[in-house]
Amino acid sequence: MYSGRLFYFCSMKHLLLFDDPAIRGSLLPFTFTRPVADLRVGILKISEKWEKYTGAVLSYWTQDYLQTLFPRAELQAIAINGSWLPDSTSWQQVSSLKEDEALFFGKTLLATACGGHEKTLAFASEKKIIQAAQEPVLLQKTWHIFQFNAAEIRKDFTLITAGRTSNPILDPHTRCYGEHQIFIEEGAQIRAAVLNAEGGPIYLGRNSEVQEGALIRGPFALCEGSTVNMGAKLRGDTTIGPYSKVGGEVSNSVIMGYSNKGHDGFLGNSVIGEWCNLGADTNTSNLKNNYAPVKLWDYTKGGFANTGLQFCGLMMGDHSKCGINTMFNTGTVIGVGANVFGDGYPRNFIPSFAWGGAAGFSTFTPPKFHETAQAVYARRGKEWGPAEKEILDKVFDLTKSYRIWDKTS
Repeated sequence: MYSGRLFYFCSMKHLLLFDDPAIRGSLLPFTFTRPVADLRVGILKISEKWEKYTGAVLSYWTQDYLQTLFPRAELQAIAINGSWLPDSTSWQQVSSLKEDEALFFGKTLLATACGGHEKTLAFASEKKIIQAAQEPVLLQKTWHIFQFNAAEIRKDFTLITAGRTSNPILDPHTRCYGEHQIFIEEGAQIRAAVLNAEGGPIYLGRNSEVQEGALIRGPFALCEGSTVNMGAKLRGDTTIGPYSKVGGEVSNSVIMGYSNKGHDGFLGNSVIGEWCNLGADTNTSNLKNNYAPVKLWDYTKGGFANTGLQFCGLMMGDHSKCGINTMFNTGTVIGVGANVFGDGYPRNFIPSFAWGGAAGFSTFTPPKFHETAQAVYARRGKEWGPAEKEILDKVFDLTKSYRIWDKTS
């Protein structure tokens, strides 16, 4: 049994970010392939925020099939709700907890001491409940990713850049407004662009590139190794994750990483997972013609649910792709590993591993999918390994019931 003092020392060094069962399902399809805390909102992933605020070693408590890529350390730690978007005061609330206490907001567990042997979170309800002094920011819906993105870019910008000096912008043909809110990491290149940070900060990550004629408004984040193509128009509240390419017009959207929207076309109020590709002239509608609130597919209900939002575009899960000139209706949800193409507007909910479009779908079978994924990884100098294959095979099985055409064929 750990003494209180020894436990406190261990918990200061180790955090266990857990998937809240009441929240995880509402973040599908993105949480099919990752823990909640691996989602990117702002500049950083949720896990990276906690890491920077605390300096702790992190591990994950998530679905069994994800634990190979996102392992759980079997040791004493403080378990923290992976949907919690921390700020500078969050760790103060957590670190003051005693071993027999659990921090809640209402009925939502935020944090508690945890050993290496617990299999469920039920043990927390037996502890002394401490109610949080202030309401936490919890990522509970897929659209929260773009809805919270502006505020998170601002928070992350302050966190990342505090006490540091930006690299200078040396290109004489680049015009900047609000230069004190622009931060350039080492290796970033900018040529003949316009950067306007008067409405919010602009962050250009390590070895990123902004090409000629690009127009960028903050808040905006371009993460490591990513590229803004020539003539692109990037409106505020947008994050382009690492090793991604973006062109055309983008507004209030998050591309999580390793994904491309390299050509003309509009993407607005949308979230794009990892390893996705949007073909040239792909366009998303983010506003209904009658200005009515947008409904999105809800995996927890098995049907469409009202978001209460007037603006909501495309939610695309990891490894999904679409062909040239694809048109997406307002509030479209695409699962994992789908391939969408053809004339007309495809349906508003496209299941994982669907192959086709408005004319109908067949199934993108695992052997063909793995062949494509291996080629996509190789282009990035990465290896499509057994762990990735096992996760995607599991997702294929988990999503069989949504591919209704398989039942009628």
